[in-house]
Amino acid sequence: MGLIVEKSWVAFLLVTIVLGGGAAFLTGRALARSWKSFGRLVVYMLLLGIAVRFLHWGLFLNATYASWRALQGSLISPHYYLVDTLILIALAAFGYRLERARQMASQYGWLYERTGPLSWKKR
Repeated sequence: MGLIVEKSWVAFLLVTIVLGGGAAFLTGRALARSWKSFGRLVVYMLLLGIAVRFLHWGLFLNATYASWRALQGSLISPHYYLVDTLILIALAAFGYRLERARQMASQYGWLYERTGPLSWKKR
């Protein structure tokens, strides 16, 4: 079907962008709020990418418990896993940076000022 979409654009938008992307964005914000490192965010998105591939397989690829061929060909498809995971990392990074910019300007207002939704600078 394409380099990005496996079965349909609707499935891609629903599972990868809406469900997975929403979870990724909220995970990025939560990690920034708890002052965790960006490396941890990447590890979490690698795991979320597996969950998103499982949802694609289970919801849109006519999966059955005996369909090992579909499992091997789609669930563990490195290409679609990589595409999904890169999108999740981008959305999580956006949430992380958005929250970090807000934190730096509000908690350290005497030292930093916000210059945009994703950036800050020293006063």
